[in-house]
Amino acid sequence: MLNHRKLAARALLAVVFWPSLFFFWFLGPFVFFLLSTTSSEVCTRLETGSEFLAAANGTIPMLAAQNLIYAIPILCLVLWDRLSPDPARARHVVTCIKLFAAAVLVGALWEYGSSLVCDGYGQPFFSPFWQMTSFLPIVSVVLNVPLYILAFSLGRAFSTREDAEDEASPPA
Repeated sequence: MLNHRKLAARALLAVVFWPSLFFFWFLGPFVFFLLSTTSSEVCTRLETGSEFLAAANGTIPMLAAQNLIYAIPILCLVLWDRLSPDPARARHVVTCIKLFAAAVLVGALWEYGSSLVCDGYGQPFFSPFWQMTSFLPIVSVVLNVPLYILAFSLGRAFSTREDAEDEASPPA
């Protein structure tokens, strides 16, 4: 009975993991890119530095919510690892968590920094350091490609039944 509960829990995690991985990780960035480029106004036209900073700080709750949604596949991997502990997979899950944390940090810095670059009039209010954040998408890709591959392979390994090999071979 306990084995059936574990199997049901693993199946439930697979039902959550695969759609969230596909829709949030693979399609989400394209949707956010399309929404940001189809806007009628590239930047808000603000008059003062304080208005500008307040508008940039207003993006922080959305960034936090976006990252919480993106964390769902990582949470599924952690729960799968708790259900079926395996030291080799546990190390890979920890690597996923580290890559995800670094990607979140770089992504948040890039999104926040890019909101500080343009004031609508081409006048910089803040230091040129924020203009350097335009290179962070390259760093984000360098972090996200191995993260996607590792999360996909771990998800596949966790969602595959372990007793499938036993059923495939005839009893001796």
